[in-house]
Amino acid sequence: MTSYKHLFQRAIAAAPERLHFAAHSHHLWPDASYIGQLAAWEDAARYADRKWERAMGEIWPAAQAHVAAELRLPDPSTIVFASNTHDLLLRIVSALPMRAPRILASDGEFHSFRRQSLRWEEAGTATVTRVPMEQLVETARTGAYDLIFASHVPFGTGRVFEGVADLAALARPEGPWVVIDGYHGFMGVETDLSGIADRAFYLAGGYKYAMSGEGCGFLHAPPGYGPRPEITGWYAEFEDLSLPPGQIGYAPDAMRFMGATFDPSGLYRFVAVRDMLRGEGLTTAAISAHADALKARVLPAIPAGAELLNPGSPSRFLALRTPKAAAWQAELAQDDIRVDVRGDVLRIGFGLYQDDRDVNRLIEALEYLARG
Repeated sequence: MTSYKHLFQRAIAAAPERLHFAAHSHHLWPDASYIGQLAAWEDAARYADRKWERAMGEIWPAAQAHVAAELRLPDPSTIVFASNTHDLLLRIVSALPMRAPRILASDGEFHSFRRQSLRWEEAGTATVTRVPMEQLVETARTGAYDLIFASHVPFGTGRVFEGVADLAALARPEGPWVVIDGYHGFMGVETDLSGIADRAFYLAGGYKYAMSGEGCGFLHAPPGYGPRPEITGWYAEFEDLSLPPGQIGYAPDAMRFMGATFDPSGLYRFVAVRDMLRGEGLTTAAISAHADALKARVLPAIPAGAELLNPGSPSRFLALRTPKAAAWQAELAQDDIRVDVRGDVLRIGFGLYQDDRDVNRLIEALEYLARG
């Protein structure tokens, strides 16, 4: 099996004894991200206040182009960036044409949405219905909701949600709106949004499989949906700065969901990593093939009694339900093998920086767990 460790020399050298099998959670950063981070600092030093000409005039559109290419989006201008996807979620909801929206979501959404939606309910500013993922499309078709929120790959189970296009078919500018949380899908599974680009929102970022770290959340915003978000920043009116005082203008493209001044270093890292992958010929399909080969070797070593929640899934992690999940994680950590736990689910993630030797050591550790 080909090894790609040479692309991650800095991260591996920082903890040479560590086996990091949490690529689905916090992905190790490739060396290209270091180059991107340095470029952000050097541009700030070189250009001072004029750094925004470089950040917004070159880095931003380069990042938009990379996202659009990855997702098969026809127009990069439908992409806007923010420090995190939670900020973008708030702007989406603030742009809905009705107050106290009726929200439908799966019962397996990430903590950020779960907590925020619970708070909306508590405050009386939204009603939220949560159903199992397999019931989501059928429930959405009742027409009783203003916003439908669903993960492409739920973070707990790793199963790929196959109803994205079905939900998008329900979307209308006047409601309902469909928001797909793609954080565990973007660059983790091949994703083609070309058929629904005009109907569905899509949220993701650089933290996980994009290997770029924090500060690079992004939103694809379909044209005509939410022209005037209530939560807004001055960047959202760049193209309307000539308006008379007192008038609030909005950019006609995805910049209408923009906030205010931000740290652009995440964008620099993202562009540097994507440029590196393109130079190496490493597409999402190629990276997935590498991860799948590693995953296939680990599957037979899963300890008896652990339920595999995502058999056959193309997602890049194994989700194992067992009452021993926390204990197993702790035991593996003693050997400096990093996996993570969500409740009673142990998750083992795979990425480019692992090879056969790493898997051999993981298998030995899992076999030890199996012996009790």
